[in-house]
Amino acid sequence: MYLLSFTSMKKTFFASLLLMAAVLPAKAQMVVLHMADNKTFECNVSQLDSITFEDDGFIVVEEHEWIDLGLPSGTLWATCNVGANSPEEYGDYFAWGETKPKDKYNEDTYTFMDNPSELLSENDAATANWGANWQMPTVEQMKELYDNCTQVWTQQNGVYGILVTGPNGNTIFLPAAGARWRDGLEYEGNSGAYWSSSISTIYGGGAYHLHFASFYWDWGNDYRDSGDSVRPVRAKMR
Repeated sequence: MYLLSFTSMKKTFFASLLLMAAVLPAKAQMVVLHMADNKTFECNVSQLDSITFEDDGFIVVEEHEWIDLGLPSGTLWATCNVGANSPEEYGDYFAWGETKPKDKYNEDTYTFMDNPSELLSENDAATANWGANWQMPTVEQMKELYDNCTQVWTQQNGVYGILVTGPNGNTIFLPAAGARWRDGLEYEGNSGAYWSSSISTIYGGGAYHLHFASFYWDWGNDYRDSGDSVRPVRAKMR
């Protein structure tokens, strides 16, 4: 654990902190910021993303944990769903192209009717809720996960889902959060459905998603007006 104390808020601090994070030994895990008002903030060095300065101080931008599964593309997968605080939590559900959860999911409440090949950032639930570093995975990234990882149906902290193991042995847990349709939640604890950012090339009104149950996992299509989970991805850190 490393301690950093300061009494003034200057933008040069941002560059200094990033430099410090770059040169810390690999075993260093936490930076503790000691404020002039005796408050402290703890930051995990490996997870530190950026700092935003304001007139009266600064805010450490909330960052989310990710796992390097050793995939060929270097894609990093988040450890939990959008709207969740742990891998086992279901989190929120989104219609494809919408960025907020809602009470009812069907064609009458569906507000995104365009047909792009990929979502723009303003229509990406991962980007809109977690920031510019995060996106919903493309169908190619889902295929990469499917082709390069193994999965086992399991229970983690009392929640059913699949444990996905990458080529390097690292894992992520995808809870069987089911999916929302109309005003209900269906198949929770029995299956999972996770959106990609790619629209279906097979039939109109669909988009690709990753889906699984106790006896299979695969990628395929789902109707865009249904409420699926979102597990964000980001590019490999340089």
